[in-house]
Amino acid sequence: MFFQKPSGVEFLIAGLGNPGAKYAGTRHNAGFDALDWAARRWGIRVDRARFDALTGTGEAAGHKVLLLKPQTFMNLSGQAVGKAAAFYKVPAQNVIVLFDDISLAPGRLRLRKAGSAGGHNGVKSIISQIGQEFPRVKIGVGAKPHPEYDLADWVLSRFTPDERKAMEARYDDVADALEMMMKGQFEAAQSRYNG
Repeated sequence: MFFQKPSGVEFLIAGLGNPGAKYAGTRHNAGFDALDWAARRWGIRVDRARFDALTGTGEAAGHKVLLLKPQTFMNLSGQAVGKAAAFYKVPAQNVIVLFDDISLAPGRLRLRKAGSAGGHNGVKSIISQIGQEFPRVKIGVGAKPHPEYDLADWVLSRFTPDERKAMEARYDDVADALEMMMKGQFEAAQSRYNG
């Protein structure tokens, strides 16, 4: 009888945001918030400091996962994701990134298999480390109220109570989508949650 050593991490799920109380609950931290929700659902504590991030390992959808919240500030998110992916030898196709998207209304979701950064600096940083062939879940946070509004001010602003409700109503869907993606049901997840 051979002793099988437990397999390593199969999926790395990164939620993007900025660390610190000052940024908690801002639009730019939608990735952190969605990851925290999934972590609670899966019973995984994301509180271990490694790879310039807060991390937690556990099981979800029958797979060993590493949940990761970069603590480098948004624009350097790739440092943490790159280090963790390299350490666990997780291919880009198994790195799933959750992040805010201002082109979608609050709570709208869009799953994509790969692609460009679309102007998102956190995603741009990750692409610089692992390439662009990683799946992502874009979480709508609403567009700027008018064109002159400063983008940085907008993404660092907080949700209205109604927007917050719309966001939180979708976090279970994000977790469901992640489970489907890990089970190889990407297209089914897209048709169910994109829109």
